[in-house]
Amino acid sequence: MSPSPITPAPSPTASRWADPWPAPRARGPVTATVSLPGSKSLTNRALVLAAISDGPSVVRRALRSRDTLLMAGALTALGSSVDTAGDDWVVTPGVFDRDAAVDCGLAGTVMRFVPPVAALSTGAVAFDGDPHMRKRPIGEVLGALRSLGVEVDDQGRGALPFTVRGSGRVRGGTVVVDASASSQFISALLLAGARYDEGVDVRHDGKPVPSLPHVEMTVQVLREHGVEVDDADANRWAVAPGVVRAVDHDVEPDLSNAAPFLALAAVSGGSVTVRDWPATTTQAGDALRDILATMGCTVERVAEGLRVTGPDRLQGIDVDLHDVGELAPAVAALCAVAHSPSHLRGIAHIRGHETDRLSALATELGALGADVTEHPDGLSLRPAPLHGGVFHTYADHRMAHAGVIVAAAVDDVLVQDVATTGKTFPDFADVWAGLL
Repeated sequence: MSPSPITPAPSPTASRWADPWPAPRARGPVTATVSLPGSKSLTNRALVLAAISDGPSVVRRALRSRDTLLMAGALTALGSSVDTAGDDWVVTPGVFDRDAAVDCGLAGTVMRFVPPVAALSTGAVAFDGDPHMRKRPIGEVLGALRSLGVEVDDQGRGALPFTVRGSGRVRGGTVVVDASASSQFISALLLAGARYDEGVDVRHDGKPVPSLPHVEMTVQVLREHGVEVDDADANRWAVAPGVVRAVDHDVEPDLSNAAPFLALAAVSGGSVTVRDWPATTTQAGDALRDILATMGCTVERVAEGLRVTGPDRLQGIDVDLHDVGELAPAVAALCAVAHSPSHLRGIAHIRGHETDRLSALATELGALGADVTEHPDGLSLRPAPLHGGVFHTYADHRMAHAGVIVAAAVDDVLVQDVATTGKTFPDFADVWAGLL
């Protein structure tokens, strides 16, 4: 069967909006109910496992964004079939027997999750991506694959571009990685591990693993596919060899994408409801409930989902965001307009995300008048009058979220390249403008 055609991944900078965009100011309390697109993290994990499973399956309500279309394109290039024509994507596993080229774009999940799968191919699979992706760490995954007998050619860079030359099988066994820079190093090896002859036993050796909820998400999804995972010991995850059962997935809303909308309630003193908030989830965005409550918001589950009502005065927060670093830009933006000091800790690893987010946040918030101090692993913010100006996003969707949050509370803020939000929410600017 020939692979189904894939809709080209949209450019992260293509937009009908002015650039920089005069992001709207909230002139009063905002009351709104919002539906979010599906989780990128869950969509891409489901796609990977579907492509190496024992039969066709469906990823329902898949997120359609640049990152997920790049993942669909990568798996199709390897030899599977991913039909992205509808809201529910049909995945048919195929034979990985050809040379291929994988465009990672700015998608860390593609750059890290696909090489361990490509190791099962008999072809040479070349990986590259957008210029900034050549700066993001991947060496631990490539080194782990080499230790399992996989041929990897990266010219000693430990970064893009590189080529994986598989033999159709991987021995598997025990690997030791330092995942202190990204939990994705662990997830990448676990996702493909059941298809390795001996499975894979991943052991972390280094500083604490950031964003552990994402590893828990990986383990949960693997178990849904009938894969045996032993995670009883700290810093060790063992996947037994065996069949990856074909399972249909219903993708949850992307809770990290809820951050700017719930923040809008916080800064405007309004009330925003996010539909279909799951009762239980492994998504990092669920931490928004506790974070916003600590800052003075009223947070409640309602029939439609989760409702946040903003306070009269937004309070600062002292919080360790190590496990939920992707929320740091939105939280930092809220702290910049809060009425008491804040300290965000435990997030040195977000320097290796789409951009150095700590430096970028300190620079951009400071340029708008914020009293912000950058630390090696976080930020301190103190109340200060903010003013208008251009908020640069560095091709980073979470930075764009921070920009529009500040703009909702401060006159004359222009957000550069708001279209970068298309990485995980293609219609973000339209939805945001519609609320304001």
